[in-house]
Amino acid sequence: MSSAKNLSPDTLVAQANHYIDTSTGALVPAIQPSTTYGRDVNYDLLGDYIYSRNHNPTFDQVERVICALDGGRDARIFASGQAAITAVLETVASGRHIVAPDIMYHGAQAWMRRLAEKRDIGLTLFDATSADGLANAIRPGQTDLVWIETLLNPTWDVLDIQKTADMAHGAGAILGVDATVTPPVTLKALDFGADIVFHSATKYLNGHSDVLGGVLVTGEMDDRWAEICEVRTLVGGTMGPFEAWLLLRGMRTLSIRCERAFASALKIARHFENHQKLKAVLYPGLTSHPGHHLAARQMTGGFGGMLSFLVDGDAHMAKKLISHLKIFIAATSLGGVESLVEHRRSVEGPESLVPDNLIRISIGIESVDDLIGDLQQALERL
Repeated sequence: MSSAKNLSPDTLVAQANHYIDTSTGALVPAIQPSTTYGRDVNYDLLGDYIYSRNHNPTFDQVERVICALDGGRDARIFASGQAAITAVLETVASGRHIVAPDIMYHGAQAWMRRLAEKRDIGLTLFDATSADGLANAIRPGQTDLVWIETLLNPTWDVLDIQKTADMAHGAGAILGVDATVTPPVTLKALDFGADIVFHSATKYLNGHSDVLGGVLVTGEMDDRWAEICEVRTLVGGTMGPFEAWLLLRGMRTLSIRCERAFASALKIARHFENHQKLKAVLYPGLTSHPGHHLAARQMTGGFGGMLSFLVDGDAHMAKKLISHLKIFIAATSLGGVESLVEHRRSVEGPESLVPDNLIRISIGIESVDDLIGDLQQALERL
């Protein structure tokens, strides 16, 4: 499914994998809304499609672009990020074991906890900041899936993907990597040994906060991938054709959106790094960040558009800071053209290990000076 052309990511996404409709000459891919496909007089299918819960021409075009971007063998889009994660977790058999960080996307962790309670599947959540955390969590011969994030949400700690892959494979497990906050214009997890890469397409890939979706990309066409594809069909986890088209449309500006947002995030992090009203600025682009050198080795197009502030105070003070912001929008999500801020502990609930004084910030494509000014005036009012 990968593109045979040796295109840079910037060119690939801008041209939707060099798309041209050979029947009309159109440069913009069409939407195919049909849910079913006809047969001839011999009851043979007229084309390659039977029903859109399996495949759809619009899905295929999006999947080709994403697969080529990530350098994978195949890709599948899903109705939501959670649907894609669930499809991977569904392949873990009863009696097997999952390993994941204790701080990560809370929706994925919540489903892992559910599996541990309902399906006799072991779950070990490890401290990613501990040198021996992952090694102590893995159970050779029993661990089936190690799941990590390229940057842990929302502390933005950095994990060594290649080292994690080697440990997972050595124990007989596969490595699944959530690369949502590091789209493939800056990091390709498959190149570092990941077996399956996940993106919440709702975030940077679409980039306009108007599509709910998820993506899985595989490095191998193996039995597990076949099962994941079967799960998508059987549970009906497919994206709608219009949403798929919107996703592809958003992806065509992925490179320039990321370039702008990532540069602004770095400038903002540097500006507020030593602010007297903050205990810390968490951003891997800062040389003071403990994972900076690892992030620089793994990421080629910037350090991402996500950062967090640890306010000098408690949860009340963190929420007060948010209430003073005038340009940043208080909302859950990330990776859109608009800048967002949220008190993450409130969103995740009582099981969250996220500090009470942490606010998570997603940098959009607005004027960076306006964003700095907004944060500055809000901090001055604390």
